This record gives sequence, C-alpha cells and structure tokens, in this order.
Amino acid sequence: MAIIGPSGRPVGKAQVSNTAPSAGGTFVKDVSIETFASDVIDASREVPVIVDFWAPWCGPCKQLGPSLEKVVNEANGAVRLVKINIDENQELARQLRIQSIPTVYAFRNGQPVDGFMGAIPESQLRAFVQSLTGGAAGAAPSEDALAIADEAFAAGDVATAAQAYAQALQDEPGHPKAVAGLARCYLKSGDVDRARKTLQLVRPDGETDEAVRAVDAELKLREGAAQAGGDAEKLRAAIAADAGNHQARYDLALALDAKGEREASIDALLEIVRRDRNWNDGAARKQLLTLFEAMGPADPRTIDARRKLSAILFS
Repeated sequence: MAIIGPSGRPVGKAQVSNTAPSAGGTFVKDVSIETFASDVIDASREVPVIVDFWAPWCGPCKQLGPSLEKVVNEANGAVRLVKINIDENQELARQLRIQSIPTVYAFRNGQPVDGFMGAIPESQLRAFVQSLTGGAAGAAPSEDALAIADEAFAAGDVATAAQAYAQALQDEPGHPKAVAGLARCYLKSGDVDRARKTLQLVRPDGETDEAVRAVDAELKLREGAAQAGGDAEKLRAAIAADAGNHQARYDLALALDAKGEREASIDALLEIVRRDRNWNDGAARKQLLTLFEAMGPADPRTIDARRKLSAILFS
C-alpha cells in the first residue's frame, strides 16, 4: 500500500533502519517507514492516529512529547500515537514534507485530516484529541476531581473539597477553576493569606477566568472590611442621627458583609447610590460591582441587585 502524504498524494518507500527509543504507554509506539502503512494508514481506519515527528536534539519536541503521550494514554484507546524520529527516518520525513519539528499530523480513514507545528499547551492538545474523537476522549482527569470538589464544597464538606481541588491541581497545574476552588476553601476556613497565595498559582492564561476573578474580588472584599473595621450598632446610630452620613452607611455595608450579611450590605450600598450616586467618586457603585463579581453573574443576589441598581441609575 502506498503511503499518503499530507497533500493527499502517494509517496514512495525507502529502506531506513529504525533505532528510535521505545515510546511510553500502551497506545504509543515508535514507527519507521517499513511499518508506516500498517501502523498509521491501516490503523487509522479503526481509530484516529496521531503522528509525532521529532528528534532527540529538538528542545520543543522534549516539551511536547510527554504531554502528547499523556493525553493519548488518558484517552484509553480512542486515539493512538506513533512517534517518528526524523534523524532515523530522513527519507520518510522528506516524503511527508516535514520542514520543522515538532510537527504533528492526525490521520483518519487512511488520510491526513488535521495537524499542527510546534509545542502547544496541554489544554490545546486535549482539544485537539477531542476534535479527532468527536468529544469522546481528551477530557482531563482533573475534570472528575473538580466535579467531586464542587459537590463537596456545595455540601459544606470543605476538607474533602480542598483535597479534591488539590488533586485536580496535581493533574493539571495552574488549572484556574482548581486554583479558585482551593482558594475559596481557604477563605471558607478564614485563612485569607493562604487563599491569596493559592490564587497566585493560576497559570497565565487562567488569570481572567470567571472563577479566579470571583475569588480575587472576594479577597478584596475581605481585605477592605478588615481595614474599615467599625461597629455595626454604632454605625446604625450614626445613620439614624444623620441619614445623609454616607461614610457611616458605607462603613456599615462593609461591616455587614464581613459578618456574612451580604444582602443587607447590598441594600446599604444601593441606598447610598440612590441618595448620591457620585459620592466619594462613586465608591458605593464600585463596591457593588466588586460584590457582583465575587458572587458571579448567575447568582440570584447579583441579578436582583443589578436590576435595582439599573432602576436607580436610569430613573
């Protein structure tokens, strides 16, 4: 059977020895031109086959290879990976027009269907595998750990949740939702310092994740409340004596939120906006926006408070 190149045209054969090191994992193997037809073309009629062209001297190859093997092995047979050392298979690399490495091709039904060049993050590798299998494979083990963690946290079992979030971070370091979840566990236990340090573990592309932003906003609320201090009863007395004392009402809002009375805190801030929306450079509105981010856009309290704020601002 002729070897089909990326362009869809048949390529010839050449006799090249195969001395590549053994690849790791049940679904990963080393391939030469002699076995390319059976291990790639024929095998791809059963499951998608990913072909990784690499070389021992290639730095990006050393970065990509282990991640690619990990993702393929976790797919548990939904895809296979073959590795071709271009130093030992130069003729095959020429026939397939490999111009730089690492280069990765995906074959399905005997034909190349997708590919990429260069080292890419593990998250993109998972998406690549999922696209080849129609979503049937490629999900990270961290997703299972996150599901367990979220369920435990919702049930109030913070210890179990923290362990599961930590497991997710072992499976996928820097995972934004795992970082945010573990930080929230520390917040729940009152350890603000560890929560802040945990949030710094997030990978760069996860810093804008909604869950991370929510915990960061919650930390700002805690830190702001700690700095403000204030006795709620004394602040209520000050407001009773002067309803226009916006500073006392603002401090009361912070004190109430620190005590876990978030709805009452929101009401106090909305009252400031209703009386003077520009007070202290819009401090009450800004605090409301921080609360909304901490609670998340789908939280019923956020939805209700946003509606009330809009009614005030546009009345």
